[in-house]
Amino acid sequence: MARSALGERHVVRRLFQLYAGLALYGASSALLVRSGLGLEPWNVLHQGLSERTGLSMGVVLTALGALILLLWIPLRQRPGLGTVSNVLVIGVAMDATLAVLPDAHGMGVRVALMASGIVLNGAATGLYIAARFGPGPRDGLMTGLHQRTGVSVRLVRTAIEITVVVTGFVLGGTVGVGTLLYAVAIGPLAQLFLRVFAVPGPGEGSTVVAGRTPRRAILRS
Repeated sequence: MARSALGERHVVRRLFQLYAGLALYGASSALLVRSGLGLEPWNVLHQGLSERTGLSMGVVLTALGALILLLWIPLRQRPGLGTVSNVLVIGVAMDATLAVLPDAHGMGVRVALMASGIVLNGAATGLYIAARFGPGPRDGLMTGLHQRTGVSVRLVRTAIEITVVVTGFVLGGTVGVGTLLYAVAIGPLAQLFLRVFAVPGPGEGSTVVAGRTPRRAILRS
């Protein structure tokens, strides 16, 4: 009985982290949008497509995520709860935050939004990945291409992100100092928050600091 209750609490915590992380990820992306100082790579593309189609960034993010999931079929990747939730939750959270967050005026406010967005994005990444419910659609694309081609994860990820940034910029997405700072900071931030939010197994005690963290799983929305 006690073991069953412990297992249920373990699952509840993981579910909480999953959806809190996804919601915060969408909110952090909205902060970067309002800063106007540059977006994370995939959101450069999402913003560019939004400018061209007239759809909201959240709708574009959701639609593109669903299309990317179709590419998982030939790559033989299997989605999990976290994968499907990624497609459904982040775009909604981004649009909801953009709806209530006014445009920023003044460089001080814009810099604060950029910095807050990057740090919050790192925390959201740690929450989501540590829940261990499966990768996001863009991460699965990266690992699937790695497995099918034999090209290193680092090279595949770099090639994908350069492609989406360049394409998004041509379409009208915002590239700036925030894009560069995000690229430099997200790895260390994600690693830090993966340790902070690591979920121990039901019988592993209550510590939240993990001895090891996933090496390749960095959420890219």
